[in-house]
Amino acid sequence: MKSGGVERGAIEIAQALIDRGDRALIASRGGRMVAQFRRIGGEFHELDMATKSPIVMYRNVARLRTLIREEGVDIVHARSRAPAWSGYYAARAEGVPFVTTYHGVYNEDFPFKRHYNAIMARGAPTIAISEHVARIVQERHGLGPDQIEIIPRGADIRTFDEEAVSTERTLSLGNAWGVIEDSRPIVMLPGRLTGWKGQTTLIAAAAELLSRKKSLGEHLDCQFVLVGDDHGSGFQRKLEAQIAAAGLTGYFRLVGHCADMEAAYKLAAVVVSASTEPEAFGRVAVEAQAMGRPIIASAHGGSLETVEDQKTGYLYPPQDPKALAEVIDAALSLDPSARAHMGMAGRARVRSRFTVEAMQRSTLAVYDRIMEARR
Repeated sequence: MKSGGVERGAIEIAQALIDRGDRALIASRGGRMVAQFRRIGGEFHELDMATKSPIVMYRNVARLRTLIREEGVDIVHARSRAPAWSGYYAARAEGVPFVTTYHGVYNEDFPFKRHYNAIMARGAPTIAISEHVARIVQERHGLGPDQIEIIPRGADIRTFDEEAVSTERTLSLGNAWGVIEDSRPIVMLPGRLTGWKGQTTLIAAAAELLSRKKSLGEHLDCQFVLVGDDHGSGFQRKLEAQIAAAGLTGYFRLVGHCADMEAAYKLAAVVVSASTEPEAFGRVAVEAQAMGRPIIASAHGGSLETVEDQKTGYLYPPQDPKALAEVIDAALSLDPSARAHMGMAGRARVRSRFTVEAMQRSTLAVYDRIMEARR
């Protein structure tokens, strides 16, 4: 529970359960988000659920069975693969319904990987977080439409609202990042620092922009902010080396993990989601639109559902730095009227289709249907 959409989704559903008087338990190895979960009244049980060791996974079955019995658990809901294997057998042994949320487009580049991934399709039902994911589940695992519940992720429009973010919060974050004294507009890419999130593509696009501006005798009048950490993988050092080699020192800031993403989006002029592999859903695109910011996203996966090209943002061919440079330039060149119009269109799209409230309501409806069937 360090960071990420899977963890946030678990906490959002826990919040909805607690708000209506139910209990919410999470079994996990832990992380910085445990404190947030406990603050809302959640009950945390520390287990090494992230392990891929068959021995520990087998032991976790017994531990989860004990937890199910002692706490009177009604439904087991698994959100990632290793915990799902233990959760499935524990739930089956205790006669408790088992639900999964298929959060990712899992790779199948090793032998038996499809079998390992298939546990996420054993939920009754299996919740897919986008139409894109639903199609993959059907193609890979042979589930019928009646076995899949499509429930898109969403933004909390009560908090991801420009008017709800105070100037004090924005200034505090901006000062911490060192961007307040820098008047250049911010192009922001939020996401864990890892190969597939596209930070390297953005750096290459920035180098392309810098080269174009120099050839025209102009300056590159923007700064790039990468929000997120690498969880100790060392990937940040690779990015810093790429930035230096491209002559972009002074244009990029790597600011690490951010606990106040609403304020972060408010600081941004443009938000980028440059994933090189398809996003299963892509919260960044939805949250940026909720905040009224132009979003630039690679044209595959969930972004094709969440971003309306040229209306709420821009789509560009994945892993194409030149195309990304062009749309960044276009987004930064929007006049105030066009920017406001795009912001309004983005907010309207999110409010009508991609809210946390709708996701919570639909998920609780699944739980209620399961419990009613049991009764």
